[in-house]
Amino acid sequence: MNNKVVRIKDIALKANVSTGTVDRVLHERGRVSQNVKERILEIIKEMNYEPNLMARALGSSKKYVFAALIPDEQYDPYWHAPKMGITSAEQELKQYGIVVTLYLFNPYNADSFIENAKEITNQNVDGIILSPIFYREVLPFLKQWKESQIPFVLFNTQIPDHNPLSYIGQDSYQSGYLAGKIIHYGLPDPCSILIAHFDEELSNAAHLSKKEQGFRSYFKQKHIEQEYNILEAELNSSDFFKFSERLSEFVENIPDLKGIFVTTSKAFKVASYLKQRHIKRIKIVGYDLLPENIRYLNSGFISFLINQNPTGQGYWGVHQLADHLVFKKEVLALKYLPLDIVTKENLNYFVDLDNDDIILNP
Repeated sequence: MNNKVVRIKDIALKANVSTGTVDRVLHERGRVSQNVKERILEIIKEMNYEPNLMARALGSSKKYVFAALIPDEQYDPYWHAPKMGITSAEQELKQYGIVVTLYLFNPYNADSFIENAKEITNQNVDGIILSPIFYREVLPFLKQWKESQIPFVLFNTQIPDHNPLSYIGQDSYQSGYLAGKIIHYGLPDPCSILIAHFDEELSNAAHLSKKEQGFRSYFKQKHIEQEYNILEAELNSSDFFKFSERLSEFVENIPDLKGIFVTTSKAFKVASYLKQRHIKRIKIVGYDLLPENIRYLNSGFISFLINQNPTGQGYWGVHQLADHLVFKKEVLALKYLPLDIVTKENLNYFVDLDNDDIILNP
């Protein structure tokens, strides 16, 4: 057809039938003789017809209800960005009948997650987008949703064994490996490095474990693991005294501590601690463009931030569900987002500094 858009009318003319007959064949409804059906299907294949699913969805009165199960930003400001991404996608897609209902849970309370997951299970939702930060607790729900044929998209934390429709986010192992590489540059040889996990039970947080594995793998693959003393600590930022006391065990008692890798968005907590004590010998690598992290990046107390694009994670998660359910498109099982290394010199490419907005990077 020389790249011409093929219409139902074109198929009907070539098959010498009505457009209604072609429509019945396309939608497998109503009576059509087998000979006519076969002729129409052959012409559809020959003319490479592709239905305009977006136009069809636009004219449909069907509603699609998606549930977004995400941590509440009032407990951790990191989750403001995914929420904004989800809301932005909903605004774009509402003309196609898509409605996204937010279910917010306390990221430090597994019971809060379970309560919200149960509520979603009892609702008649068409699809689910969630961040499964509680590994053990989420598994029964993933199994139940799979059995109920409810498609779900995971973001931020990858759990490949339970066949989600799609995972949106970074490769946690590779991001940890990258962190090892960039923290290694400029460090004295030998020295000590601390891997700092914040506010999560490591055994129940698959993404943090993967980051640590990747980080350690860098030094192992470079055959320099014997030259660096790599330590690990789980820190609780909700209690400032205990947090400071625990961090001081490393900073004050290990004089050759030259690097800290923070596996969450809370690098600013460590930077604040170091600034108050006028300690500048320690290089910090962390994640995410939170305002507090940006401030310490600009002041030099944080050396590098790895941008996880949380806004994009929420945004593309909703679009993956829409592509699958509404537009009947094939959806990639993995949509890895770029591993962006951010310094104060290139920060303006990722953040609108005048409006303090994260720039969406698809």
